[in-house]
Amino acid sequence: MNNSDIKILCVDDEPDILEILKYNLSNEGYQISTAKDGKIAVKKAKEIKPNLIIMDIMMPNMDGIQTCEILRSDESFNDTLIMFLTARGEDYSYVAAYEAGADDYITKPIKPKRIISKVKGLLRRSKKYSEKEVGEIVFGDLKINREKYKVYKSDVSISLPRKEFELLDLLASKPEKVFKREKIMEKVWGEQVVVGDRTIDVHIRKLRKKIGDKYFKTVKGVGYKFIIEE
Repeated sequence: MNNSDIKILCVDDEPDILEILKYNLSNEGYQISTAKDGKIAVKKAKEIKPNLIIMDIMMPNMDGIQTCEILRSDESFNDTLIMFLTARGEDYSYVAAYEAGADDYITKPIKPKRIISKVKGLLRRSKKYSEKEVGEIVFGDLKINREKYKVYKSDVSISLPRKEFELLDLLASKPEKVFKREKIMEKVWGEQVVVGDRTIDVHIRKLRKKIGDKYFKTVKGVGYKFIIEE
């Protein structure tokens, strides 16, 4: 997919911010649309089906968190990337963003080069490591074969019990995306299975030991994500 095929919706109540985003991202060849609050953003998102939404958290009428939750409740936006802009650096701000279903966030003041780098990184990972890809995905010297339920590191087979493999496969399906603990539990263990809250932590610890600590990041108060090195 070329940049000219990618639709980005920028949402902020500050005209100056929207102008900065539109100018710099348009220069990269992306199709840019804008909205000044969450209510307008939801309506416009349904009209244009953007690949990426860049959205401020603090907005009138409907804030970014509420807007993100509404969009994430609609299955047609499952593959839409959402990145938050926030002037707040407190932990609760990014925790709330990830809990609402954000893929990433960046703090203000906006630095054009930083925004462009973030956007390119998100879109690249989304395209390269989509869940719709074929049976084997590769991250450097790590290979995950979904069809055979096998994992290789430097061509050496690593033995993983089924649940460890399914947890790894889930996180690796969308690198850099934060998976909430509830979603991990639902996807790997199922809604009908009752397991202790520490179960996920134990499995992550085992994966770190077998595969490498660098691949897994804990997002305190939210869940886990799979890390790749560019």
